[in-house]
Amino acid sequence: MIRFAEPLYFILLIVPIAMIVWYVLKHKKAQASMQVPTVQAFDRLPVSRKVRLRHMSFVFRVLAVVLIILVLARPQSSNSWKNTSTEGIDIMIALDISSSMLAKDFKPNRIEAAKEVASSFINGRPYDNIGLVIFSGESFTQCPLTTDHAVLLNLFQGIQSGMLEDGTAIGSGLANAVTRLKDSKAKSKVIILLTDGSNNMGTVAPLTAAGIAKTFGIRVYTIGVGTKGLAPYPVQTPYGIRYQNLPVEIDETVLKQIAGTTDGSYFRATNKEKLKEIYNEIDKLEKTKLNVRQYSKRYEHYMPFAIAAFLCLLLELLLRNFVLRKIP
Repeated sequence: MIRFAEPLYFILLIVPIAMIVWYVLKHKKAQASMQVPTVQAFDRLPVSRKVRLRHMSFVFRVLAVVLIILVLARPQSSNSWKNTSTEGIDIMIALDISSSMLAKDFKPNRIEAAKEVASSFINGRPYDNIGLVIFSGESFTQCPLTTDHAVLLNLFQGIQSGMLEDGTAIGSGLANAVTRLKDSKAKSKVIILLTDGSNNMGTVAPLTAAGIAKTFGIRVYTIGVGTKGLAPYPVQTPYGIRYQNLPVEIDETVLKQIAGTTDGSYFRATNKEKLKEIYNEIDKLEKTKLNVRQYSKRYEHYMPFAIAAFLCLLLELLLRNFVLRKIP
């Protein structure tokens, strides 16, 4: 089935119509170069080939314009299905958005670096169902599992520290992500949990949530975010937010236990580049084959019209300059 990608260009068809009207009016107003009292003497004269062809150069010009408009409208076809093999899994990203994620040991800060790297990860996995859970003192599902990554990325950009009660409820964040994945029919179900602290709030213990994840066959990759030693943390003072160098305290023991319980892995990201490497490593680890039925790509059909337009212009040029030359 032929369709046109740019049908608005058909508005330009008014141009050849105007050309035809102009040509007809021009010839109606044309005056004879020699006036005689009668034309009976010329009635029996044979009509030359050039007289019969006198309108052909204009016809070719109009045809060329019409064909060029068809080329601009981009005729296409897409009428077949095909089976392809691709890769995809179900992934929930659980992101810590507590106030400590504003620390500036990552540029511009931890939360913005995490958002940027996670967005690149999402863009690199177009066939995955991916969702997003955010947590601090409580947990919230920012986006359920979806293949509409444009919506997911838009919601990602809207994440800010302070959207939820402050604190670090790792167990609640993990349990929420498990809830979103437990009914998934995918062969591989993954949670990527990113935090920079230790569990100090919430009603679910992190290891309890990890046990539930294991029950549902969910693998958890945990990422501890923060440099080693001191980092500039935001501190509220009577004069506004000030940054002070404070010790980085990540409960790596618990994060390792969560990963170990679910057959996942624990990673430590001490800078933005290391965080990118971690996501690349997870990307390599989590691949599975899926059979997908896709509609074939569209095929462009403008070339025959372009060639025909070129030939019409060439013929018009040859007729006008060699066969139907006018005497000034």
